[in-house]
Formats: sequence, C-alpha cells, structure tokens
Amino acid sequence: MWELITHPSNIIFSISLCLMFLFGIFEIALALIGGSSHSVLDQFLSDDAGQPAELSPETSHSAISKVFDWMYWGRVPLFIWLIIFLTVYSLTGLIIQGLMLHFTSMTFSVWLISPACLFLCMPLVRVSAQLISRILPQDETTAIYSEELIGRTAVIVLGNAKMNFPAQAKVYDQYGQSHYIMVEPELDETFEQGQSVVLTQKTKIGFQANLPL
Repeated sequence: MWELITHPSNIIFSISLCLMFLFGIFEIALALIGGSSHSVLDQFLSDDAGQPAELSPETSHSAISKVFDWMYWGRVPLFIWLIIFLTVYSLTGLIIQGLMLHFTSMTFSVWLISPACLFLCMPLVRVSAQLISRILPQDETTAIYSEELIGRTAVIVLGNAKMNFPAQAKVYDQYGQSHYIMVEPELDETFEQGQSVVLTQKTKIGFQANLPL
C-alpha cells in the first residue's frame, strides 16, 4: 500500500491525501478552540472574490453557477467540501492505479490519470456532500435557496438590463452575504448600471425585477 502511495505516478493523489489530513486537522483544531473556518476564510475573501471578470454575465450564471450548485458548493462549509473533494479524488485515483497495477503490473501516466479522476470523482463528491449536508446542523449554515432573494433590492453592477437581455446585479440576503445574479426587467423598460431594483420572480437564468415604488 505504501509503495502505491509513494509511486511517482500517484504523486497528485498523495499530495491530495496529505492536504485532506491537514485541512481535517485544521478544522478539528478550530472546533476545539471554538473557532470556525468561515471566519478564517472571510479574512482572505472579499465580496468581489471569485467573480470572473473576463466571462460574460450569461456564461457566469448559466454555466459556472449551475456547475457549483450541482456539486453542492456553498451548501456545506468550504473546508468540509474541500476535505470531501480531496478524499474522494485521492482515493479514486489510488484505487484505479491499484487495480491497474494488480492486473497489469503497470500504472497509468500521471498526466492521464490525474485529469481523468477529476471528472470521475465529481459524482461521488456530489453524493458525499449531499449526505454531509443532511448530517450537519441546518441552523448553523447561511446557505439559502435562490427563491429567498425575491422581494429584496438589488443593484445593477454590470451593463444595462432590458427584457430578454439581463445584466449582472448584486443583492444581499438575510444573512448579509452578497450574491451576484442576472436581472432583467419584468416590464418593457431599461435598468441602467448603478440603479436599484426589486426582485419579483425567478427565471431560468436569473430574476425579473421592477423599479422600487
């Protein structure tokens, strides 16, 4: 087993396994002293962190957001999600390499197996994160459903919004966390950048909104 872990073709999985243990120890240490990984991460992440400047608003919402939502990103604490991912990714690679070595006395190239396992492990990461989210206390999470943003005031931050041509807006939820969403007018009007609007209903790509009364 040790030879499998230290094999050069498994270096990525070995590193992932080590990182998993480090994150796990860090999370346990924070729990023992009454801290939280959320507060630590908040010191390094600003409200605008992670917003892709080069991507169009449509691509950002319809593609990246849906992928993150499918992977349960944000529905469990970030450190917990990273521990799940690193565990599943490393074990998937080591199991495949172990079977390959057992039956053929060879292993896959690190350049082939590393990206392949990245895609193979994602369904398992989703299932694991889904199970963990049901175990964790629900009253300690600030994750919300997008429908809970209806009725809140958003500010257009990128572009002008017209019917069937949404623009990116920023809105705060009941926990004070900011969300970047796509907004289009419910009526035949134009929302300009910097304008405040009230979200009225959910759409396939974002929200419809009206001007505040």
